[in-house]
Amino acid sequence: MFSHFFNKRKPQHDPITVLEKLNETLELLEKKEDVLLKKVNAEKEKAIEFIRGKNKRGAAQCVKRKKMYEQQIEQLGNFQLRIHDQMIMLEGATVTTETVAALRTGAAAMKAVQKATKIDDVDKTMDEITQQTENMRMIQEALSSPIGAASEFDEDELEAELEELEACELEEQLLQPATTAPAVSVQAPAPAERKPTRPVMSTSELDELTALQAEMAL
Repeated sequence: MFSHFFNKRKPQHDPITVLEKLNETLELLEKKEDVLLKKVNAEKEKAIEFIRGKNKRGAAQCVKRKKMYEQQIEQLGNFQLRIHDQMIMLEGATVTTETVAALRTGAAAMKAVQKATKIDDVDKTMDEITQQTENMRMIQEALSSPIGAASEFDEDELEAELEELEACELEEQLLQPATTAPAVSVQAPAPAERKPTRPVMSTSELDELTALQAEMAL
């Protein structure tokens, strides 16, 4: 029973509940202040009427009531200032409390993370990463190594042969003349005039010509 009673009254001390209650009280005081201001104005008007009617006693009574209302207004103003001051302090305390609670939550979370992540586990993880990196490097080197006939070549012999070829190429470049004579254009000779070809003689005609030359020689 008592626990139920205390649990029921506990929310009354909640900062949000208190701020709401102070705000309601402040609104009530402002309403009372408005009512008193209206009464002050009313008493002032009555006093003016009594003065116009040459009723100084009635005017004095109105002025007294007016002064009493003004004192109450001043008192309500002081109450409002106190409530405002209390609300500002409570709001600041609420922000402080929430900040502290958030910091505690963050500290607890950090502590839980540190508890779950031990330094030994971190060192073990880093060792595993290093070992995996080394294994991957060895695998890449094994894959990039030459196999078959290419693996039988001696790197020193290949380098020596390459240097020999470079030396030969340099020597050929040095032996070449600096400038080369311009090529002389050779014009093709004009085609010779064709001479008339002799008619081809038959065998009998050749024999007769031979016999005729022999006779003329005698």
